[in-house]
Amino acid sequence: MILYSILESPLHPQLTSLYQSLRINEIRLLSVRKAIQELKKQPPDIVVADFIYGYGNNYAGVNISNLDVFLYSLAKYATDCKVIVLYEKTEKKYVEKLEALFPAIQTLAYPVSESSIQPFLK
Repeated sequence: MILYSILESPLHPQLTSLYQSLRINEIRLLSVRKAIQELKKQPPDIVVADFIYGYGNNYAGVNISNLDVFLYSLAKYATDCKVIVLYEKTEKKYVEKLEALFPAIQTLAYPVSESSIQPFLK
C-alpha cells in the first residue's frame, strides 16, 4: 500500500512510524506539483494532504485550494485512492466547498494525532 504525504503546512503531523506499523509505504512530497508528477510514476492508495485555501489570486480564482488540480488528476491516475485532507479549524467553511466538489474526500482538523487518523487509514 502506498501513501502520499503532501507536506505543505508546518502543522502536518509526523506519522511515519504509524504508517510503517500498518505496513504502508509513505512517499513524502513537499508540493502538490511534485505529487502530480509522482502520480504518473506510482499512483497512491491513500493521500494525506494539507489544505491551503486560495486567498486572493493564488490559484487563479478558479480553484478553491492547493489541492483542486491534484484531486482532478487522481480521477485519471488513481480512481480508488482514499484522500484525507488536513485543515485548520478556521478554514472549515472553505474545506466544505472542496468537499462539495469532491464528496469522496475525508477531512480532519488539526491537530492530528495517530489515534485520530488511524480509523481513516483502514
